[in-house]
Amino acid sequence: MMLTLALAAAVIALFITPPSRDLLSGIDWRTLGTLFMMLTVLEGFKQENIFLPFIRFAGRFVTMPGLSFFLICCVFFSSMFVTNDVSLIIFVPLTIILFRAGNKERYILPVISMENIAAIRGSLLTPFGSPQNLFLYGRSGVSAPVFMLHMSPLWVTSFILLFIFVKVLYRKDPKMAVYENAAVTGPASSQAGVSSTTVEWDPARKHKRIIYLCLFVLIVWTIVSRTSYWYISALVVLAAVLLSDRKILLKTDYVLLGTFLCFFIFSSSIAGNEKIAGFLTGSVAEHEYWWSILLSQVISNVPASIVLWPFTKNLAALLYGLDSAGLCSLIGSLASVINYRIYVREYPGNGGKFIKVFTLISWAFFAIVALPFWWLSSVWRF
Repeated sequence: MMLTLALAAAVIALFITPPSRDLLSGIDWRTLGTLFMMLTVLEGFKQENIFLPFIRFAGRFVTMPGLSFFLICCVFFSSMFVTNDVSLIIFVPLTIILFRAGNKERYILPVISMENIAAIRGSLLTPFGSPQNLFLYGRSGVSAPVFMLHMSPLWVTSFILLFIFVKVLYRKDPKMAVYENAAVTGPASSQAGVSSTTVEWDPARKHKRIIYLCLFVLIVWTIVSRTSYWYISALVVLAAVLLSDRKILLKTDYVLLGTFLCFFIFSSSIAGNEKIAGFLTGSVAEHEYWWSILLSQVISNVPASIVLWPFTKNLAALLYGLDSAGLCSLIGSLASVINYRIYVREYPGNGGKFIKVFTLISWAFFAIVALPFWWLSSVWRF
């Protein structure tokens, strides 16, 4: 659906501003190349089960508050490196498996809603934690330390709030056992058989895990260093995957890449029209925070970052708004849509229930952070 919308927007925009050499130069090929590398290597992460040690460690918790907060932390911290959607793909199914095995299904929706918040707010710290961060960091010219410094208040506050939310969820029974006889027979791993829900690392595939980890380090260096030779990194990633695991290339999210390309065309075309550009510059400038939140509810925060960037004067406000937009609705962040799809695949027909719980918890979080960080973005700029 998002690709269809992006394609339609790109076609309409080409009628507003005819294709030209300037249009091609307005497409951020560096971001597209870097995104291709990230999406491909992270598919390798999923296939090789890189996070298996964390998954196994989850089985050591005997109380629901401890297990819930650990899973939320896994999403929160992993999303900084492997993007918010990948962290949800890894840990939300694990949450469902463990809670279902312990007959604690009533807590699945509240906890995966908090994991959704953890994915959105944890990923905001690093330049490569989310696609919009990747794009805006590349365009802004700010250094990685400065970028992370400005995002750190949101990140720290979010972590503290998530801890409080978990405490509130289990306030009536703060020592609730994951399994009724957990105190007798040991940790959750022996109860649910975490080993039966995950696969062992295959020693014969050790070289692939090493390759993907090395490629990930190369990608991070390419992003942070802003090297002008990014295309060489892309070729190295492509060659390494072709030689070691070419089937992964079939799993790369080309839909997201196509969506990015279409919105780059749309944004470049709109910026090339003097009347539209003038209107948006006057409307968006100094109101980036609310514009990003509202527009994200229509086209999601990743496309919104591409559309609004040319008319932005306050990068902090744009980033803070985009990283808060996912708290308002499912459409606000594609990560939320992924979370929704994982849940309804396990519980068909419960989509309305998911939206109700997700909205209640996310809006409670948004109500706390929205105004303070709107104020912060206006007084502490990049």
